[in-house]
Amino acid sequence: MKSTDVLIIGAGISGLLAARELAAAGRSVRIVDKGPAGRESSWAGGGILSPLRPWRMPEAVTALCAWSQQCYPGLVEELLESTGLDPEWRQSGLLILDPEEPAAVDAWCAAHGVRREWIEPAALASLEPRLAPSSRSAIRLPGVAQVRNPRLLRAILADVRRLGIAIEEDAAVTAIEARDGRVSRVATAKGVFVAETYLVTAGAWSAEVLGALLPNLPVVPVKGQMLAFQASGGLVEHIVLAGDRYLIPRRDGIVLCGSTVEQRQFDKVPDVEGRRILLEFACRWLSALADAEVVGHWAGLRPGSPEGIPFIGPVPSFANLYLSCGHFRNGLTMAPASARLVADLILGRPPIVPAQPYGVP
Repeated sequence: MKSTDVLIIGAGISGLLAARELAAAGRSVRIVDKGPAGRESSWAGGGILSPLRPWRMPEAVTALCAWSQQCYPGLVEELLESTGLDPEWRQSGLLILDPEEPAAVDAWCAAHGVRREWIEPAALASLEPRLAPSSRSAIRLPGVAQVRNPRLLRAILADVRRLGIAIEEDAAVTAIEARDGRVSRVATAKGVFVAETYLVTAGAWSAEVLGALLPNLPVVPVKGQMLAFQASGGLVEHIVLAGDRYLIPRRDGIVLCGSTVEQRQFDKVPDVEGRRILLEFACRWLSALADAEVVGHWAGLRPGSPEGIPFIGPVPSFANLYLSCGHFRNGLTMAPASARLVADLILGRPPIVPAQPYGVP
């Protein structure tokens, strides 16, 4: 039996950053995960550090995104210095083609101090000459950044290990035992763990992990598929959003195309139909990709929740059990703020944002 101050269940970005926060406050921390650390939704997404259409987001999501967006440049710099690994944070900007709701866009940007530019078709052709022409204006959000999320995860993992935080991989939870209103221990495939405090950050698997302890937690898996093309550098400079899908250019010429949104339970196998949909979209907007090699096709499971608002904080029925899960499509974007908020609540510090909107049912 292994003991620690805080046991974190789930080694995605939410759990890893929460571990850093808690360790910085002097707590001993151990993390368990059902598989390899940092290889689920945190790894599988596109790395856009903004909601795709932020004006449609609830204010609770906006608050965590805004805090995290301010945090990311410094976090990436810290990780580069401590580990030598570059997550490639890049302020490439977001270009939204054929946008709807112009009044809502303008109002939201004005209210939140977000710079935006309306781009006429002729200017769009000059800005991104390889894109398919559009007869309508586009919106440019120049402040939107991206990160190479697999590289970010590798850097965070290296830093967490540097701090002496133990990570037990391939340690699927088999039982969470509780008595007298407290969690008493967690049994896993790698043994039994006891702690003063337990934090569940298991992404799409959070409800499954908690089981009968919290049977009505509305966190469900939502499948998303991605394609990666090896293209020539400079094919496109901005993140490009059209409808529900997007293109993301990387520094080395890789262009990502995403993503699907599928209710398939825990199926995360990429399929022919997903590939067809993404390939068609990519070539519709960037015809040069028709000649590019597809070098990756994968899928991940987002932790879906009502309105995409995560559950962050204590579980009312158990004095020492906390959650940080249900981030849906914006887990990477909200991760630094989510980690700080749940650490604030565990440690009894004033929270960085009001905690009420994220209350656990």
